[in-house]
Formats: sequence, C-alpha cells, structure tokens
Amino acid sequence: MVVCTYQAISGAGKTFADWPEMVENIIPYIGGEEEKSEDEPLKIFGHIENGEIVKATGLDITAQCVRVPVLNGHTAACFVKFRNKPTKEKLIEKLKEYKGFPQEADLPNAPKPFIQYLEEENRPQVKLDVDYEKGFGVTVGRVREDKIYDFKFIGLAHNTVRGAAGGAILCAEALAHKGYITFK
Repeated sequence: MVVCTYQAISGAGKTFADWPEMVENIIPYIGGEEEKSEDEPLKIFGHIENGEIVKATGLDITAQCVRVPVLNGHTAACFVKFRNKPTKEKLIEKLKEYKGFPQEADLPNAPKPFIQYLEEENRPQVKLDVDYEKGFGVTVGRVREDKIYDFKFIGLAHNTVRGAAGGAILCAEALAHKGYITFK
C-alpha cells in the first residue's frame, strides 16, 4: 500500500490565528508522521501474544505526509494491491458494510455506518464531508482501478473527532459497555 496524507493544521495543535504562515501554503514534511503511518496499522492488524503486540506481517505500507491549509480533516490518497484482487463492486460493498465493535455494540457515538462511500468524482471534500456522522465516520470516494496497484481511492476523516478526542470517547464507551467502567 502507498498512502499520501494531506493533514490539517489542527493535527499539529494549531489554528490559522497562531500559524498564519500556513495560509495558502503546504509543508511537505511532518516529523515522525510517515514512520507512524507505516507502523501503526501493523499493530492494529497484528495480535496480542504474551501481553505484547505482535505486528502483522505481509502488509507493506509506505507513506508520505504533508501539512495542508485546512483546519480539520485529514485526507489520504491510497493505492492498494491485494493478494486476491476483488472486483471494484466487491471492494465498495465491503467498505460500506464494514462494522467494528463500536457498530456491533451500538455505542452512543459509533458512526452508523462507519464508512460512507460517495460516487461523485469530486468527493470526498473537507468542507462537505469532514463532519460525516458528527465527525466520527470516515468518507471514501473515487475507488478506481490503477495501472500499477489494484485500486486507488481517497479517504477523509476528521482528525480530532475521529482521532484522539473521539477515539478516547469511543474507548470509554467500549470500556463501559464491557463493564470495565461503571457509574458510582
């Protein structure tokens, strides 16, 4: 997989007021982000063994991360090659049907559905789509076959709601649902 991310300034904890040099500008480097983008998915797709995370194998990811003049929303241009190439229709169907624990448990802030797929050629767009499911959902568009990889597509997520802040909320809801957190 090759992924190029276009990351909002709020990902650096900034606004345009305190980072005016970002207006009409991009910065083609975000320290540590490319390494994290290549490594974290291997942990997510891995497993726990003897209390330790064992990274997934057979999944190769290379990333390039760019800071862009957007307040909220990280966009990713993705290129993927599968061991067994699905049809475009099957890939889109799987995206639309995807459910994780938050959806299965019907957690209060779980996006329903988690991923929305948009058919329009000019979507997703930050201004139009970043707040899908109150920012907890992910929007995917432009799935199409690629000359080098099997498919390419664009993904968009609200980096603060879907990211750290919202992730913490969904984690707390999951822990409460599983009985690890109780009301006193």
